[in-house]
Amino acid sequence: MLVRKNVTSLAPALAAVILLTAGCGGGDEAKSGSKRSASSATPHGYVEGATEAAEQQSRLLLGDPGSGETRVLDLVTGKVYDIAPRPGATALTTDGRFGYFHGPDGIRVLDSGAWMVDHGDHVHYYRAKIQEVGQLPGGTGTSVRSDAGVTVATSVDGKASVYRRADLEKGAPGTPSPLPGTFSGAVVPYAEHLVTLTAESGAPAKVAVLDRSGKPVAAPEAECEEPQGDAVTRRGVVLGCADGALLVREDGGVFTAEKIPYGEDVPKTDRAVEFRHRPGSSTLTAPAGEDAVWVLDVSEGAWTRVKTGPVVAANTAGEGSPLVVLESDGALHGYDIPTGKETGVTDPLLKELPDAGAGGGAAPVIEVDRSRAYLNDPEGKRVYEIDYNDDLRVARTFDVDVRPSLMVETGR
Repeated sequence: MLVRKNVTSLAPALAAVILLTAGCGGGDEAKSGSKRSASSATPHGYVEGATEAAEQQSRLLLGDPGSGETRVLDLVTGKVYDIAPRPGATALTTDGRFGYFHGPDGIRVLDSGAWMVDHGDHVHYYRAKIQEVGQLPGGTGTSVRSDAGVTVATSVDGKASVYRRADLEKGAPGTPSPLPGTFSGAVVPYAEHLVTLTAESGAPAKVAVLDRSGKPVAAPEAECEEPQGDAVTRRGVVLGCADGALLVREDGGVFTAEKIPYGEDVPKTDRAVEFRHRPGSSTLTAPAGEDAVWVLDVSEGAWTRVKTGPVVAANTAGEGSPLVVLESDGALHGYDIPTGKETGVTDPLLKELPDAGAGGGAAPVIEVDRSRAYLNDPEGKRVYEIDYNDDLRVARTFDVDVRPSLMVETGR
């Protein structure tokens, strides 16, 4: 099933980034008038202990589940930082600043020292020192979701706790606030509220919108059978369901839920259950069985199933960019999303794919930002930087001294 879509140019967004200083300062001065002087005012966007930059300050967090060895690769300077080992970590996630190393005995938190703040019409980029934050309780399968105000950890038994983001930024988890009740999926901070699913025994899950203390404030009429997977986009929160997805969004304080169906019967093995995308994009990807990838254009409310070779990992920057797929031949393949046509392929980059069942193994991932993609090669102990807009050209290769089986990008 191929669905043609219109795409939006990146130029306006890039222009906003380039002009962030002028746009930001002018707006604040206009609002404050004579109440603050230029000589004494704290600069707009000021963050204590951090340096503001005009460009994205991306860093890669790398982990080896076998040895616990951990590294931070600064993509601006090329410097690699040796971080305290994290034995037992089997998964790594991020919210754009903090890395969450998931293990059976808890979640160790690392402040990568690189992040961005999106004000809509402009963006602030920051860099600071890398620091340990501590550990959150929660075993294997615990999800962590964040926004600028809070971080929420949801365990596999449906219990959730809220952490103040300000505490994490100061270098400690702080005291969590447990949410009442149990939930059928991750609790996702969105629009100064919490979006989640709740279900009674044997019934489909329903959307619930809570305030930050867990009090229900809205219940959009929508059901989600067999929920799996979620993502936050500019258009709202996407929740994966058996028959497609639900888009939960807020407009003027009113929350609504809209179904985005597959439009066809999809076997359980071919459903989208784990979304990947470029932060800030509204185009999501997910494996669609063994030899295809789902692409969900949230803006258009439409799914596209792109036929590929055997899929190991996939991602896209959206907005007219190609779908980038690591296939079982060890090469990256590019596909035009509207037509499904293959547009490029690299030489095999991964000579050997790790066996996730052999202990310490994990499938490679593709991280994407506005100009580059990153592919980790655990067996080769390296990371590839890919210019996906230039025929998947390998722009840089970073050799590291650990098997980077776990990888996330921060600073985006």
